[in-house]
Amino acid sequence: MKEENKLLTYVYDFAGIFVTAIIAILILFTFVLKTSIVNGQSMENTFYNGDKILISSYDYSVDYGDVVVISQPNLYEKVLIKRVIAVEGQTVSFDQTTNELLIDGEKIDEPYIKEDMKLIYSSMKQEISIPEGYVFVMGDNRNNSADSRDSNVGLIDKRYIIGQVFYKFGDSSFFEKDSFNG
Repeated sequence: MKEENKLLTYVYDFAGIFVTAIIAILILFTFVLKTSIVNGQSMENTFYNGDKILISSYDYSVDYGDVVVISQPNLYEKVLIKRVIAVEGQTVSFDQTTNELLIDGEKIDEPYIKEDMKLIYSSMKQEISIPEGYVFVMGDNRNNSADSRDSNVGLIDKRYIIGQVFYKFGDSSFFEKDSFNG
């Protein structure tokens, strides 16, 4: 009889640990982490169509260079993955002769972009000041990206940012905003 009680105790202990682990995982993936799959070519060469990513939404504040997932309603009716180019209080402009991106009048170094930008939307203003609560985002594949340059997407309300991409499955890559190499 003692052997049966011992076995039953082990089974109950294992079940308790298993249930606790499942609850912890559910809480983690409900409130802190989310997974997603990249759809499209707008973030090449950093992310490709079909890449699986992990997104952190815990205690996250938006900063220049972050790759974020956005649920803001847009004409394309899809969730977007883009890089934050400018935050509130900054000014974005484009040199029309060289097609270079300028933040607060300074050219920024962008080693992560796929190729030099050729596409500047005709509807875009020469200079855009980013208001409080908004960010300006662009895809790394500038010539194949619907982003803040496009009036159908526009500036992104920070409340619609789901979180920051920090891990890409498959190649075991952790990302930091200053280390996107593509």
